[in-house]
Amino acid sequence: MTTSRLAVTARFDIIPGKEAAFMKEMKKQAENSLSLEPDCHYFDICVDVDNPGRIILYELYEDAAAFEEHLASRHFAEFVETITPMITAKEIERWNRV
Repeated sequence: MTTSRLAVTARFDIIPGKEAAFMKEMKKQAENSLSLEPDCHYFDICVDVDNPGRIILYELYEDAAAFEEHLASRHFAEFVETITPMITAKEIERWNRV
């Protein structure tokens, strides 16, 4: 059985006034994920048209194991520690790419 690539969506609601600081860290995280993780193929950051405090990510990994490696990475741990005080909510969903 072949494994399919894993798509991940993540939504963040940011504390008003923290949008610029959050986006700086988010862009750094995207760059790190793409440059340090060979099985991270795509990392797109999108901002809600009507609410600049709502961010959604679309990430694509080779497989579920690659995403688990992402979660275990040092740069991810540092990112989470830095952005946690900036957000009010987050939602992570995993999708099999067809």
